[in-house]
Amino acid sequence: MLMRVNEGYLPIGRFARLCRLSVKQLRNYDDLGLLVPAHVDPDTGYRYYRPGQSRDALVIGLLRSLDVPLPAIGRVLTAGTGALGGVRDAMEADLARRRRNLAALERILADGLPRPDVSLVREPARRVAAVRDVAPPDGIGAVTSACVARLMDACAAAGVVRAPIGLFPLDLTSEVLVTVGVETDTAVPGTAPDVLRGGLFASATHVGPYDQIGLTAHALLAWAGDRGHTPAGPLREVYVSDPASTPPERLVTHLMIEVKESE
Repeated sequence: MLMRVNEGYLPIGRFARLCRLSVKQLRNYDDLGLLVPAHVDPDTGYRYYRPGQSRDALVIGLLRSLDVPLPAIGRVLTAGTGALGGVRDAMEADLARRRRNLAALERILADGLPRPDVSLVREPARRVAAVRDVAPPDGIGAVTSACVARLMDACAAAGVVRAPIGLFPLDLTSEVLVTVGVETDTAVPGTAPDVLRGGLFASATHVGPYDQIGLTAHALLAWAGDRGHTPAGPLREVYVSDPASTPPERLVTHLMIEVKESE
């Protein structure tokens, strides 16, 4: 194997030092198919790299330092600058979200929690076409967006145009069931028919980014608790605005929580 090293191969330790990565990282990138060694010794399993592979190694290191997900890194390595534009857009959107949430924190610390107008409304039962998925508590937003996209594509193909409705359990666990539906009596391929039951609901309107809906949901639950109303169902979010054409600060979402009626 010394001959192969002299032919231009670098052992994994030297290559790691050259690229300012750890041997463990290189092994992980190999396992993921992101950076495959130029040669693997069939007897020892030892990995060897060519110096020219340092470009991809450094690109991976830079992208990881920016918290870019590994699947996106794979697309950048395959497609080059074309895929980098998508990474840049995602990072700028995340930066904008962080700035909005920082501004919200400053308002909360200065002025207290928001107090939207809350009212009791009576809702009829509604037939919906629905899609479902599960999400970790910190991934609800991403899974909801994916469900909405799937549902809207299916509804567009079926000629159904209505505002989507998200349903979320009030008590979060390690896996959260996310349901998104559209009111319709029409069978929509790729969705499951369901019925949202009617009843008495506490209702409030959230105006602002989706990632701050939790503030309005808190106010809604606090309002119900202060008045002795017991929540009896999941949180409903009716997405009135089209996020593709509406600035985040102007997005309108109606929130509703079913409450038990007095005997």
